[in-house]
Amino acid sequence: MSETGAEPRPPSRALPDPATASNVRYDPSLEELRELAEHEETTTEFGSPSYVSDVRSRSSDRTKNAVDHAFGERDHDLVETAVEATETRELLCVDRLMGRHPEAAFCCRLYVPVEHARIAFAWASLFEPSDGREPDLQTVQLPDHNETAIRILPDEGFTAVLGSDYTGEAKKSFLRLFMYRIKQQGGLGLHAGSKRVRVRDADGDLRDVGQLFMGLSATGKSTLTAHGCWLEDEEGATMLQDDVCALLPDGTVPGSEGKGLFIKTIGLGEDEQPALYEAATDESAILENVAVDDDGTVDFDEPRYTTNARATVQRDELSSAADEIDLDRVDQVFFITRNPLMPPVSKLSTAQAAAAFMLGESIETSAGDPSRAGESIRVVGTNPFIVGPEGEEGNLFKDLIEALGVDCYLLNTGYLGDDAKDVGVTESVTILTETARGTVEWTDDETTGLTIPELVPGIDVEDYYVPDYVDDYDAALAELRRERREYLAQFDELREEILESVY
Repeated sequence: MSETGAEPRPPSRALPDPATASNVRYDPSLEELRELAEHEETTTEFGSPSYVSDVRSRSSDRTKNAVDHAFGERDHDLVETAVEATETRELLCVDRLMGRHPEAAFCCRLYVPVEHARIAFAWASLFEPSDGREPDLQTVQLPDHNETAIRILPDEGFTAVLGSDYTGEAKKSFLRLFMYRIKQQGGLGLHAGSKRVRVRDADGDLRDVGQLFMGLSATGKSTLTAHGCWLEDEEGATMLQDDVCALLPDGTVPGSEGKGLFIKTIGLGEDEQPALYEAATDESAILENVAVDDDGTVDFDEPRYTTNARATVQRDELSSAADEIDLDRVDQVFFITRNPLMPPVSKLSTAQAAAAFMLGESIETSAGDPSRAGESIRVVGTNPFIVGPEGEEGNLFKDLIEALGVDCYLLNTGYLGDDAKDVGVTESVTILTETARGTVEWTDDETTGLTIPELVPGIDVEDYYVPDYVDDYDAALAELRRERREYLAQFDELREEILESVY
C-alpha cells in the first residue's frame, strides 16, 4: 500500500521513462558501456575484457515468483524497493530484442546502476538492439542491496534482482518470462539448444534435420549444440540457439538470443570444442570469473573463482553458428543425462519422452547450486525456470511432439556404471550424426527395457552395453525405476500414461 492507502501502480508503469528521466542514461553503446566498466576490467591477452563478480551463480534458493509462490507483504516490499530505487539512483537503461520470430519476440528493458555497467555490457551483448517498441519485460538489478532476493511478477513482466551482481541473473530474468509468455500463447518454452544438421542419408540423399538438445548446465548441451560434427563439403551442422527456445504448435522453434551466447569456460579446449574456444578467445568475448592473471594470461582450466566461470561470446565469431536463430522444423529431440545406468543413447516412445522430460535427470552444477555440485538431481524439463504447474508442461510436451511426429532420444554424456566407461564427445557427436542420417539400427533390449542401438557406424556399440559395467544391474535398475515413479507421482496434473511409461 502507498501512504495514501491506494494500491501502488504496477511496476511496469511506475518505472521512469528512460528517454526523459534525468537520472538515467538510456541505451548507451557497447563501447560506452565498456568504458563505464573500465574500473573493474582486467584486459586479457586477447584484448577482451574480464571481470570478477561477487556472486558467481544464480541465487535459485532466494528466487520467488508470484504464480508459484505465495507473495506476502515482504515480497511486495522487495519489489517496491527496486522500483523506488529507479527514481533516485544514477542508472543505465538498456533495451534489447529477445527473439526474431513474429510470435516469439519481446522487447526487454534492463535497469542497472552506472557503477555496475559491466552487467549491462555483457547482457546487452547477448541480444539485438531494440527497434523502438515499448518494453514487454523489465528488470531492475541492484547488486549492492543488502539482501539477496529475486522477486518475479510474471503477469506484469517484471523482475527485481536485489543483492546479486551475477550477469546470469539478468539474462535468466528475461528468458524465464520469455518461456512463460510462450506457454500462454499455446507453445512451450524449452531450456534447449537447437541446430540444423545437413547430412546424406542411407540412400545418399541430402536432407536437413532439426535437432533440439535439452540438458542442464555442464551436461554438454552447449558443446553438442555448437559442434560442427566434423562434416564437410555439402554436409554440415549449424547452431541456431544455445540456451532457450520456444516450441510452437506448427513445429517451428524460435530462438531467443540473437547476438551472443553465455557459455561455461571451465575445461574449454581447442581440441574437442574448437568453435567455442575460438569465439571465447576473440577480442569480442566478455569473460566473467575466469582465471586471468594481471598480465592478461587466461587459464580456462583453473577454477580460481568458481567452476561456473563464464564467457559472453558473439555468434559472429562462432564458426558453427547460423545467421538465423529460428529452426523451421524440429525432427529430433535429445534429452541429455549423466545417469550411469543409462546407455549412450536410447530411442524413446512418445510417453517415455514425456517421462524423460518430467524426470530431467542430470547432475547439479555450479551454475545452479554450487554447494550440491556433482549430486544427482531431477529438474522438470531440465529447466529450473518454469513458471506455473510443472505437470502441465509434461502433458503439453507430449501433445506437441505427438502431433508433430518428433523422434526423441535419451543421450548419456557421462559414464557408464561406476565411472567405468566414459562416453566422450567423439562418441556423442557420432551418435548424433548417424541418428540424423538414419543409419542407426535399433533393437528392443530385454535387460535394460529400452530401445538401444544394435549398430552405430563408427562406434563399437558392444563396448557400451551398460549391464556389463554395473554389479547386479537388475536390482539397480529396479531401484531407479521405483525412484522415478515416486518422483513423478508428486505431479498431480501429470497424466497417468506418462507416469506408467517410466523406463
